[in-house]
Amino acid sequence: MSYKKDIKNFFYPLKENTFDKKDLKSGINVILSKKVTMSKKTLLFEKIFKNKIKVNKSTLVNSGSSANLLALQCLINPYQEKKLNRGDEILIPVICWSTSLWPIVQSGLKPVFVDVEPDTLNIDLKDLEKKITKKTKALMLVHVLGNCVDMDSLMKIIKRKKLILIEDTCESLGTKYKKRYLGTFGRFSTFSFYYSHQISSVEGGMICCNSDSDLNIIQSLRSHGWSKNTIFQKKFERLNKKLNKDFLFINSGYNLRPTDINAAIGISQFKKLDIFIKNRKYNKNKIIKTLTLDVRWQNQVKFLKENKYVSPSWFGLVMMLDKRFKSKKTKIMSNMKALGIENRPIISGNFIKQPALKKYNLIKNKKFPKADQIDNLGFMIGLSCEKISNSKLKRLNNCFFKSFKNAG
Repeated sequence: MSYKKDIKNFFYPLKENTFDKKDLKSGINVILSKKVTMSKKTLLFEKIFKNKIKVNKSTLVNSGSSANLLALQCLINPYQEKKLNRGDEILIPVICWSTSLWPIVQSGLKPVFVDVEPDTLNIDLKDLEKKITKKTKALMLVHVLGNCVDMDSLMKIIKRKKLILIEDTCESLGTKYKKRYLGTFGRFSTFSFYYSHQISSVEGGMICCNSDSDLNIIQSLRSHGWSKNTIFQKKFERLNKKLNKDFLFINSGYNLRPTDINAAIGISQFKKLDIFIKNRKYNKNKIIKTLTLDVRWQNQVKFLKENKYVSPSWFGLVMMLDKRFKSKKTKIMSNMKALGIENRPIISGNFIKQPALKKYNLIKNKKFPKADQIDNLGFMIGLSCEKISNSKLKRLNNCFFKSFKNAG
């Protein structure tokens, strides 16, 4: 078969549909029951998730973004014995997603950006230590695309500097560091079950914490500031006997609740997490091997380095262009898309380049050379949760090389 015929009508998406009949039937059964709001399925998903990941306490919410918001809002809440104050500094890697950052700002706290490691995309520990001041109170740690930093070294810094650790694990569900799941190291951890992530409940997320007091704040913030369905509901009822116990508000709040529809689908998908992880790893290795053994391979890209002691749950396949192709990056990515290979920046690139940061006057230090390197050279393509077929692998391979050839 000629290369021209081989790439015709080819489509390789960033994320393929992973919902099977069991997943959809789980959601449909909840709809047919007419009991669709947050209830028994939500509690069941929280329990299953907690037992699998080995977290202390888990709370299902409507998105991973909401989970991040709740973590930060919990830290400034008046129910906290030692709450954070306006202007306290929160460290965050400069390669991040918008809703890792904005809850810091929305909570009246000050984000301080930290550079990243170009080989792994995770936070640079040397730059991290340089950015710690007397005002630094916490780290919003983003576990990037299924990989993670050296957690032993990081935790030594966290303990020595007495920092609060929030693990944004939205892109890395199922990744282990020394056989311990990410999301079990910090005071808070967050997860996302959005369509493009390791598993999906269509929309949904989980926030995990260690203490009853944090859990109580999180649960009340999740639902309007209600005492209803919090672990301290009975306590507040005793203290406020003259008020209607069904409409007792103990806190500020949002509506960040999931539905039992999302929970049921999430439970069904969560059962397949290990299979999805295994297949994505297989696909990553297969694609890399096929590309690098091709006669057309000229080290056009390099691939993400897997950190020591990490058992990754890959989100996508990251590629870093060789510097000789830097000026052709836009053309190469455009060619790939035209040939059917969906692609995108790594997360959102160097986030300080986004116009919103200038509007909100958040750009103080513009020098992040490693993040710039990732921004200038990096992009990613998808990894299916099903093993890639030889025919699709061949077509992907040919489209990859054609994209470079046509870039001039």
